[in-house]
Amino acid sequence: MASVSMTVNGKTVSGEVEGRTLLVEFLRQGLGLTGTHVGCDTSQCGACVVHMNGESVKACTVFAMAAEGAEVRTIEGMANADGSLGVIQQAFQDHHGLQCGFCTPGMVMSAADLLQKNPDPSETEVREWLEGNICRCTGYHNIVKAILAAGETLRGAKIAAE
Repeated sequence: MASVSMTVNGKTVSGEVEGRTLLVEFLRQGLGLTGTHVGCDTSQCGACVVHMNGESVKACTVFAMAAEGAEVRTIEGMANADGSLGVIQQAFQDHHGLQCGFCTPGMVMSAADLLQKNPDPSETEVREWLEGNICRCTGYHNIVKAILAAGETLRGAKIAAE
């Protein structure tokens, strides 16, 4: 066993892990943050996407020890400080970008990374960005609409703040 320490959703956390413990396991079992889902265990579905040091990663492919000292953000960290839904989460609700909800945390996290890198993506760019995220329910149309709407809201908020 080894000790690992990182910042998750703004809070410093630590725990004891085996060398083979995946980040997704540490988040879910070690920290009780079950919003990050395990879908395929092979990095194909994207249900486990989190941000590590500001970049999207599939937490089923990262060892917990590799996150030593890292800043990790999970779906739980996407809500507003008062607990209400964040902009992207709200857009998914408003535009019916979810059905069963299993893929939604990974989709939201991937969308947040995209909108950070490209605040005004085209529909094609959104679809290409989501290639590593599988949804078996929605057909993606409303997910894409939700991400485009969230981008518009975030751009409007940024302009208003300036």
